Amino acid sequence: MNNFVLELWDDEGAKCTFYTVQWDEAEQNETDKFFDKYDSIAETKQPVQELLSFVLDSIGEDHGAIDALFNRFENEVVGLPNKGKVTVGEIVFLYPHFPLRLYGLRINNRNDWVVLFNGGKKSAQTNQLSRDLNIKWTEACQFAKRIEEAIRNNEIIIDSKSRKILSVDGDNEILL
Repeated sequence: MNNFVLELWDDEGAKCTFYTVQWDEAEQNETDKFFDKYDSIAETKQPVQELLSFVLDSIGEDHGAIDALFNRFENEVVGLPNKGKVTVGEIVFLYPHFPLRLYGLRINNRNDWVVLFNGGKKSAQTNQLSRDLNIKWTEACQFAKRIEEAIRNNEIIIDSKSRKILSVDGDNEILL
């Protein structure tokens, strides 16, 4: 796997901080690529807005990365939005036949840190058969493995007080 940077994507939510990844020589991070691509397609514009609201509002601001909302396990990553009918408080989360998947990783299975990757259009029963999705899912799994390895090997530090992920030298730029 080539080098990539683990970087802050959104830290404005009360419950969850989001990170993303960016290939070393890329001009844009993977999460922004996903939202920009599918927001520009007429048929996926509404689902993109729903997914962005789910991520920033429901996860970031209201509930955090709780198990109920992170229940679509797909190897090393979780597919968003959640699977099935989920009730949290008085809110029902139900996304039947949702056309998109965005992949994420909860850092140390915590509710307050998520790394968002890329995703794609779900066009078949499985990720492997969804042409647009398969490559992004495979990449997300590889990113997740490398991030988890870096945490195990203490290459990156989880700062619980500031809700930040830092390199071992305390820098915000994390090259993996």
